[in-house]
Amino acid sequence: MRFIAAKAAAALSAVVAAVLVVPPPASAAAQLIGNGVFTSSTAPWQAIGQTTVTAESGRMRVNVTSVVANPWDAMVTSPTTAALTAGKNYTLSFDAYSTTAFKATATVQYVATPSSNQSLAAPVQLTTGSKRYSIPFVAASATSTAAEVTFQLGGSGGTPTVRFDNVSLMETQTTRPTALYVSDQSHPALWAATHQDSDATAIGSNIGNKPIFEWFGGWFNDLTLAVDTYVGAAQAQDKLPMLVAYNIPNRDACADQSGGGAGDAAGYHTWITEFAKAIGTRHAIVVLEPDGVAAASCADDPEGQYGMLLDATQVLRAQAPNAWVYLDAGNATWVAADDMATRLVKSGIANARGFSVNVSNYITTANSESYSVAVNGYLSGTVGAKKYVIDTSRNGNGPWTGQDSWCNPPGRKLGSAPVKQTTGAEYLLWVKVPGDSDGSCNLGEGIPAGTFSPDLAMALINGSS
Repeated sequence: MRFIAAKAAAALSAVVAAVLVVPPPASAAAQLIGNGVFTSSTAPWQAIGQTTVTAESGRMRVNVTSVVANPWDAMVTSPTTAALTAGKNYTLSFDAYSTTAFKATATVQYVATPSSNQSLAAPVQLTTGSKRYSIPFVAASATSTAAEVTFQLGGSGGTPTVRFDNVSLMETQTTRPTALYVSDQSHPALWAATHQDSDATAIGSNIGNKPIFEWFGGWFNDLTLAVDTYVGAAQAQDKLPMLVAYNIPNRDACADQSGGGAGDAAGYHTWITEFAKAIGTRHAIVVLEPDGVAAASCADDPEGQYGMLLDATQVLRAQAPNAWVYLDAGNATWVAADDMATRLVKSGIANARGFSVNVSNYITTANSESYSVAVNGYLSGTVGAKKYVIDTSRNGNGPWTGQDSWCNPPGRKLGSAPVKQTTGAEYLLWVKVPGDSDGSCNLGEGIPAGTFSPDLAMALINGSS
């Protein structure tokens, strides 16, 4: 298909600028822990037991000063800015690394009864390289719910030095956000913000200011960091994050413009599990593996591919229960509706909210609606009719009839802006990032898949060649 053969450099440059910033507080999803700036002060954190704590280059440095047996004999702690609400879902996230690898403990506990009433007491396997940790939990009942976060570093058998940063504690909203998240770190938004000409103005106002999906695959060195930062930023604005999971082995098996993915089924299970856990109990929309079902017939082992997708739907259902997952169903011209329904059942559609169609394609919304209704007609006799969403990012002028009609065709145009609907498709969405190349073909000759091109973006704005 069309997303990335070599997106790593572009993706990482965009993400690195964003991932080191803790999402700002918002009234709907307030930040409940003070990370601290860690320049000249470590406030609000303090050392307890056999530790010292200092600020070091924007991080909190914690030295374990003596070998102690118990984790709580060497720790740092900070109070939350508000009491917890029993029974509510929360997510604790942070960056950490240690001079030696060992298993620490992260807790969220009530100040009045710290040892006997912990909402969270999670083992954390620290490594010598910085990693993001994201841990969901449910607040326990207590008479007094004033809380604190601790990192317990004793019991390692040594005196490690551990560095922390970007500590975040947020409550998952009780009510699902209705507004879609607009990221200022999307490819078109970043390009518009860093250029000053008429094209930048047009791209910023026609594409960059719209809610567009963020794609996640093996190009992130720290997947938890990337997912947690994106979802946390949306949560802080009480908006709904939109993610594409795109890392199945031998992805894009038919077109081979965006080849890659996890090495095998075991690797993919590990990857999708980390992806799902990074979302945790927070609200989200997930489009699962564009072309994964439709292109299975081009794979060496189609049944194996369906099995991997089935496993992915089960993992997402268990680990990201508040994510609305849409298993991708190709487009209206690719696989017949009855065949697609059979494939979707094999691939775990029963575990998902529904399916997506037209991702990265140009089929009209009307034809995509008709196809989705037909697929649901066949699903109704097995798992039951499902919700569906349509990618309208580039279907304003419908499909092209020339060669490689799926790959940067000329004369295409932006489609309807993303919106939640009350009839037909549950959402019209911009899953494909307008302006990102499908591969080196047609208008994108020489532009690798997943690379943003202002020329491609302007062609979609103007509906031109």
